[in-house]
Amino acid sequence: MAALAPPVAAIRLAVRRALTGLPGGGPVLVACSGGADSLALAAATAFVAPRSGRRAGLVTVDHGLQAGSAGRAADVARWGVEAGLDPVEAVPVTVAGRPGGPEAAARDARYQALVDAARRHGAAALLVGHTRDDQAETVLLALARGAGPRGLAGMPPRRELDGVPLLRPLLDVTREQTRKACAALGLTVWEDPHNADPSYARARVRADVLPVLVGALGEGVLDNLARTARLVAADTAALDDLASAALAGARVGADGLAVAVLADLPGAVRTRVLHAWARELGAPPAALSHRHVAALDALVTDWHGQGATALPGGLRVARRDGTLRPVD
Repeated sequence: MAALAPPVAAIRLAVRRALTGLPGGGPVLVACSGGADSLALAAATAFVAPRSGRRAGLVTVDHGLQAGSAGRAADVARWGVEAGLDPVEAVPVTVAGRPGGPEAAARDARYQALVDAARRHGAAALLVGHTRDDQAETVLLALARGAGPRGLAGMPPRRELDGVPLLRPLLDVTREQTRKACAALGLTVWEDPHNADPSYARARVRADVLPVLVGALGEGVLDNLARTARLVAADTAALDDLASAALAGARVGADGLAVAVLADLPGAVRTRVLHAWARELGAPPAALSHRHVAALDALVTDWHGQGATALPGGLRVARRDGTLRPVD
């Protein structure tokens, strides 16, 4: 018997770890574009899941943004059936007309389609093929955009997406490993032209920035960026727990916060409390920025009789009688 190629073994182990202890008896669905990362993940899941007593399926999303995209999606679905995955779906989506730039609109359409598929099939989880390289790119982009700790924490290995568990088993696996795994398994990889399109910031980071960093600082820079994300994520989770308890302790009535309680909190906890409270009031998360939270914080720490602070969603918050409250 031929020895199992190390990249194949590494990816199967990563999937096995991700599925261990996963609740629910439904299938796991792999989001597969046909690229090396998701194809290697789908192949590994097709092998590992049945041996763990669970069905594995595949969903491929046709964004309709490139000529021949429907045929590509059909090819990926056909491969999924041949690999023993079940259920298998190719789902067309409409990207045009969605808010945000083209990347954000496509991502929003894709994840909505994936969540809908997971619900149709009663899936226990969705699996996506983000790698260590993707994590490094995410950290660099967050740093360049001036993101806070939440952005620098990168992509979590597990999160809830509209109530559906989203797993990223390959965050400790390199992009090169997924390519080698596909080659070892004889899988034909689709190269997404968007990944090399310089009009996309992530493509520029991938093609230009990371190679320069690796050349100047060595291959270890990718591991270091990914490790930074893990460390910041752990700290962020701890601060979020403290903020959750602090928010409960600062409440006044149905919708107010006590300024005296807020003023005694460390700044990192207080701003998290204010951010969470603003979202409770109805501020759209995507529009709620550092500037808005800083303005709320000024009502606590730099009070000089200023008027109400405007928040996204048409909300206004004022300080009255030692309490922050939404006002008309």
